[in-house]
Amino acid sequence: MSGLGARLIQSPELRQEMKINPRLYQAMELLHLPLLDLQQRLKQEMTENPFLEVVEGDTEQEVELDQDGLDEDGDEVDWESILLDGFDAGGRRAQYEARDFDFPTPSRAPDLRDHLENQTQLLTLSGREQRIAQEIIGNIDDDGLLRCPLETITEDLNSWLEDVRDLALEAAEDESPEELAATLAPFDVGEVEAMLEIVQDMDPPGVGARDLRECLLIQLRESGEEDEDELIRIMVDEHFDDLLSHRWANIARALGVAPRMVQDAADRLARLDPKPGLRYSPEPEHYIVPDLIVEKISGEYMVFANDTSMPQLRLARSYQEVARDKRLFQGENKTFIKDKLNSASWMIQAIEQRRQTMLKVMQYIVERQRGFFENGVQHLRPLTLREVADHIEMHESTVSRVTNEMFVQTPRGVFSLKYFFSSGLSTTSGTDISARGVKAKMEALISGEDTRKPLTDMALVKLLRADGVRIARRTVAKYRDQLGILPARMRKRL
Repeated sequence: MSGLGARLIQSPELRQEMKINPRLYQAMELLHLPLLDLQQRLKQEMTENPFLEVVEGDTEQEVELDQDGLDEDGDEVDWESILLDGFDAGGRRAQYEARDFDFPTPSRAPDLRDHLENQTQLLTLSGREQRIAQEIIGNIDDDGLLRCPLETITEDLNSWLEDVRDLALEAAEDESPEELAATLAPFDVGEVEAMLEIVQDMDPPGVGARDLRECLLIQLRESGEEDEDELIRIMVDEHFDDLLSHRWANIARALGVAPRMVQDAADRLARLDPKPGLRYSPEPEHYIVPDLIVEKISGEYMVFANDTSMPQLRLARSYQEVARDKRLFQGENKTFIKDKLNSASWMIQAIEQRRQTMLKVMQYIVERQRGFFENGVQHLRPLTLREVADHIEMHESTVSRVTNEMFVQTPRGVFSLKYFFSSGLSTTSGTDISARGVKAKMEALISGEDTRKPLTDMALVKLLRADGVRIARRTVAKYRDQLGILPARMRKRL
């Protein structure tokens, strides 16, 4: 029986592969950058690449070189130092440095935790009580509710106490044994609950509640509604599930009152804030600068790139002359100049390619969605990335990158480019309508309904079909949920 042996074998193989070089990765990155991010990207590139400069029109000042490499003042320019030693040309650096496109950064506003901790400083609390308050406040979420059980908070406090016990003993040498014992005694749930009641009395009303029901009860107590209207308190305290489900008849039957009284009490209750902490947890401001502009000129919609604030780049003439001087640069120096010059040329081409691609995509969107620009959202037509890609003869992923996080200013407002893309439904007239247009129709129908007899999902189906839209009931229910509209049963008014 012969043994098996390992052998090395060479064989020819023919196959196709796609390799993406770093330049292509950078081009794809530039393609999806919003305008503000692109400005910062170009600023960085101009700082790193001496072959790029900003075209500033009549205000541009250039250093003119004669054949001997001298500037207009007669001083010799040390190009090798500029190119190879950090591009610092002494007093002439400002002539080659890119313009500053920094934008102000807003400072952080005090959040809910800061607001609560500031209030604890105004209270007369012992160090032990202050520590409990900090632990409670640290476990309150952005909504202002305490989702963590008191037992868990107590365990965390005792774990912290074990960690600092030795330090506390050293720092408390002057304290009496009784005081020291009280300071280092284990925390219990009763202490934590007592401090929670203090926190729940702080601003905003309802903060520190362990659930929505307790949050509303605290706000009722603080506002005085609890005493003025006992019905509201009983509804929240004893019939909370029926209250959430708008089962007015069940509550009325249990309390022996008219259903209309229950509904009126629920309306007053709706004035309270179910998430009191959000007012101190604002979302960061997002500044939107449209990348494109659509204007109606002589009855036609024209598309323009909003690049007036973009630095206009070109190859620096002075550095081009240096690159042509073969006597000064050889070997590594020559490679450095070649790489930087190629990178600068590529960057200028990539920016122009990005601009042309954006214009092509938006021009087709305007052509396809002319009904929207003329008559509004209900006339949006279905549109897919594939359709645009086929029209402009580019890959679908390229269109996706162009439309991602890009905005356009139109006569109807500022919109994300993604706004114009959605699936569609067929109509009896043979044309299609976008899902966003159907949702707009549904909102209009529901806003005009009789609140005593709100439109059910099936009723909406019938009305939409009468308007020529072919749609199923489950699709109506899905769109209604996406719009945040309650079912008919919960919209009903008595």
